[in-house]
Amino acid sequence: MAIVQNWLPPSRENWELVCYIWQFFPVITAFQWLLDWYPQGKTSTECRFNIPGAIGWCTMESVGFTTLLYIMFTLPEEQGIEELPWGNWTMAACFVIHYIYRAVVSPLFLNPSMSPIHPLVWAMAALFQWFNAVSIGGWLAGHGPTTVNDWAGRYWTMEIGLVIWAWGLLGNIFHDDDLREIRRAADRKQRREAKEQGKPLEGVAKIYMLPKNGLFQYILYAHYFCEWVEWAGFWMVGGWNCHPARAFLINEITTMLPRAVQGKRWYIKKFGKDKVGNRKAVIPGLV
Repeated sequence: MAIVQNWLPPSRENWELVCYIWQFFPVITAFQWLLDWYPQGKTSTECRFNIPGAIGWCTMESVGFTTLLYIMFTLPEEQGIEELPWGNWTMAACFVIHYIYRAVVSPLFLNPSMSPIHPLVWAMAALFQWFNAVSIGGWLAGHGPTTVNDWAGRYWTMEIGLVIWAWGLLGNIFHDDDLREIRRAADRKQRREAKEQGKPLEGVAKIYMLPKNGLFQYILYAHYFCEWVEWAGFWMVGGWNCHPARAFLINEITTMLPRAVQGKRWYIKKFGKDKVGNRKAVIPGLV
C-alpha cells in the first residue's frame, strides 16, 4: 500500500524527478566552504531547540534505510515484478547494514556521549536521507535492473566492489571506535578519580583529543575517508551506470569534504599546528 501515492513508493516519473533534483545537491553544500558555522558534533552550539545527540542522530539517519526497505517491499508489486534479482537485494543489504550500524547501533549502544544537534542540521540530514533512499531504492526495486540477466557478465566487478565496500565499512567502524575510546578512557578516569577522591562525575561530551591510530596517523577524518571507500565499492557493485550510487558518493564527498577541512582548522585552533603536524584533513597526502 502506498503511503503517498506515486511518491512512496515512487512512480517512474517521480523517481526520475527525484534523481534529477538529487544531482544538484552539491550546490546546496557549497555554503559550507564559506561558513564555519555547523551546529553539530564538536562544533555544536547552544540553542534552546537543540535535539539530544543520540536521539537526533538516530532519527535523522534512520530515514534512509527505513524508506529504502519500504520501497523494496512495495514498488515491485506495483510494477508487476514477481521477484527481484539477488544483485538488487545484495545492494539493499549493504545499504541497510551500514545504516543500522550508523543510525541505531552507534548512537544508541556504542557512543559514550553525543553533542546536541541543531534542528536545521537534523532537517537537512533527514532530507538527504530521503532523497538518497528514494533514488537508490527506486533503482533497486523496479526502475533499474529487474532480471538476473541485467547483472550478467559483471560478477567479477561485483565481487571486487563488495570487497571494497566491506573493507570500507570495517575501516569506518575501526576509526569510529578509536574516537569512542577517547571518551571511554576519559569516563573511566573520571569514575576512578570520583571513587578515590569523592568528586562528582563530570560529563565527557566535550572531551576531545587528537586520535592517533590507523589512518588517523595521516588524516584527521579517517572515518570519513573509509566511508567514501565503502560507497565507492557500492557504486562498483551497481555498475558505473548506476547513477543513484554515483550521486550518493558524489553528494557524500561534497557534504563531508568541507566539514573535514573546517574540522582541521578546529583541531589546529584547539591543539596547535605543531601537534596536528603534517596530517591532512581527509585524503592522505592531498587534502
